[in-house]
Amino acid sequence: MTDATHEFTTRDVEYLRHGARGLMARLFVPRGAGPFPAVLELHGGAWCNGDLNECQTYAEALARGGIAVAAVDFRHAGDGYPSSLVDINYAIRWVKAHARELNTRPDCVGAAGQSSGGHLAMLAAMRPEDPRYGAIPLPSAMPAVDASLAAVAMLWPVINPLSRYRHALRARDSATPPPWVGNIPDRHDLYWKTEAAMADGNPMLALERGENLRLPPALWLQGRPDPVHDYHDPDGDFAGTEPERFVANYRKAGGAIELLLVEQAERASAAVLGQVAGFFRTRMPTNG
Repeated sequence: MTDATHEFTTRDVEYLRHGARGLMARLFVPRGAGPFPAVLELHGGAWCNGDLNECQTYAEALARGGIAVAAVDFRHAGDGYPSSLVDINYAIRWVKAHARELNTRPDCVGAAGQSSGGHLAMLAAMRPEDPRYGAIPLPSAMPAVDASLAAVAMLWPVINPLSRYRHALRARDSATPPPWVGNIPDRHDLYWKTEAAMADGNPMLALERGENLRLPPALWLQGRPDPVHDYHDPDGDFAGTEPERFVANYRKAGGAIELLLVEQAERASAAVLGQVAGFFRTRMPTNG
């Protein structure tokens, strides 16, 4: 695979339905012989805001870089944890089952997400066989596939929901609350309901608990300065920031992970997102 810019097609399809509520996927398929690596793209919004339209810039950059993309909607906000993971686990299997339409292969499917979407991408990757997350079976006519992921790119993820909740509460309750706090604590409360849930659906703490996890090759893209995602947790015993702590834990557990640090203003630039596409091409080669 070269670094050539690819043209691509897009179309929207319904991939899952909950009663009268349909969930959509926007498919970006590079033109060319393929097969191409494929990525499930997950939006951010502190588990409460946003939809697949938030993924447009990132999905287009990946598609131009020779990556097939499925940007998906999923339940969030008051639907609560683990509803998002249930839909995402299903979406991973749906993408694999439709690999031919996306000009990819089932073994070359990864995930990417921004902020809370990065958290969801990693958590889905770590627990592809969790029965809670895999609660919805594919239709019997579809191929039998699993929800494992070949690679994950996290763009400034909220990797530790519990520490970020407490980080935001401390900032909100300080003498001069910083503007970034906004309604972050309220969004945590709406989605997670309890601190126990924030600890359960927590990639950082899952590693530190020594859980039996899948650890696909991973990339953490982090802009600096970024007090919302790049901070030190005083409740932990790690001296560095949360990105540095997660990378250390991931490598200690045997996983391969890259930490790409960039200027905050450049984190969604074409050049930086091109590096994300390059990560997937390297980690999920298809010879396409």
